Amino acid sequence: FQVKITAPEEQFTRVGVQVLDRKDGSFLVRYRMYASYKSLRIEVKTGDKHVAKSPYILEGPIYHENCDCPLEESSAWLEEMNCPQTIPQIQRDLANFPTVDPDKIAKEIPQRFGQRQSLCHYTIKDNEVYIKTYGEHVGFRIFMDAILLSLTRKVKMPDVEFFVNLGDWPLEKRKPPQNLHPIFSWCGSSESKDIVMPTYDLTDSVLETMGRVSLDMMSVQANTGPSWEDKNTTAFWRGRDSRKERLELVKLSRKYPEIIDAAFTNFFFFKHDESLYGPIVKHISFFDFFKYKYQINIDGTVAAYRLPYLLAGNSVVLKQDSIYYEHFYNELQPWKHYIPFKSDLSDLLEKLQWAKDHDEEAKNIAKSGQEFARNNLMGDHIFCYYFKLFQEYASLQVSEPKIREGMEKVQQPDDDLFPCTCHRRKAKDEL
Repeated sequence: FQVKITAPEEQFTRVGVQVLDRKDGSFLVRYRMYASYKSLRIEVKTGDKHVAKSPYILEGPIYHENCDCPLEESSAWLEEMNCPQTIPQIQRDLANFPTVDPDKIAKEIPQRFGQRQSLCHYTIKDNEVYIKTYGEHVGFRIFMDAILLSLTRKVKMPDVEFFVNLGDWPLEKRKPPQNLHPIFSWCGSSESKDIVMPTYDLTDSVLETMGRVSLDMMSVQANTGPSWEDKNTTAFWRGRDSRKERLELVKLSRKYPEIIDAAFTNFFFFKHDESLYGPIVKHISFFDFFKYKYQINIDGTVAAYRLPYLLAGNSVVLKQDSIYYEHFYNELQPWKHYIPFKSDLSDLLEKLQWAKDHDEEAKNIAKSGQEFARNNLMGDHIFCYYFKLFQEYASLQVSEPKIREGMEKVQQPDDDLFPCTCHRRKAKDEL
């Protein structure tokens, strides 16, 4: 297919287009606009013939990503985005907090965690974002700033005040009925009560699609390696030494190299003993992982954030049992979307043997995992998750969110290159 996108009323159209062949008879076409347009014409051709009802006209205005033009009606936005009515993980997380008192948490959370942890205290008020940071390592705020600014450019956000944990480990370890504090984290665990969001990695890959990030939920679908039958039947893993079980996996691989190909790309946490773990190997492209039929997913410091991408490929994932989870793990089913193995790896070889003996079933598990990723972990799902989370959390607040002392405004990116005129705001001013 050739896909061409133009703005009929403009002399030049600044739109990047990618056609991604998913190798299963379906194609994804994605485009990134670098300016806003009144309308777009989308031509889909094969040879010189238009396909189906091509050319398609998208009546606008159509805004590019940096255009600050939020839809006032959040219900209309949720409908446009096809967001689900409820998201089970959000319900589970917020069930621990019948009410939230912004005045109380503004005082108590910094007292309890502010010295030792890296935290961001956010207030969204009148669709503007304000922040105060605590702790030394607050670089990861860029991911949170980016998703909040992106959302406020698209839709009117509820007024809300909340704390984000910028570290790996979930923080709220108290057990009810003790006074639990609502902390938003990128990773949850069965031993904590943090409110889970999509990981910074997945969030960044959504916001930067066709930008500086090459690994995202779309690009991976066009790079899933050979067909199932032609894949290498060795199980595959690469990564760093961020957990003891990873050391065990590499030792297992050295003992059974024909069954498992696992190696370290760097050492950081443990002492590198080459006689035990072999040499450090070069990084390989994530897309090359899919030359292998069996993908081993094993925790790092917390959950291994590569799972969405592994599921989106067409290899079968063997996932370690773990107390840690990302925002979607609880909707995954073992033996349907992945093959589980024990956290101590004691049955990993047995599970790999099962997969080899039941090739058709393993192939179906890989397919179900891939379907799950396509239907639950794409960009629109990530935007929906964040918005629904803030919307439902905001409804629990018993007092008005405030712009607190020491907070600074998070500025929208300057977009002088292609400024946009927001028709929504203009119409409102005329009233």
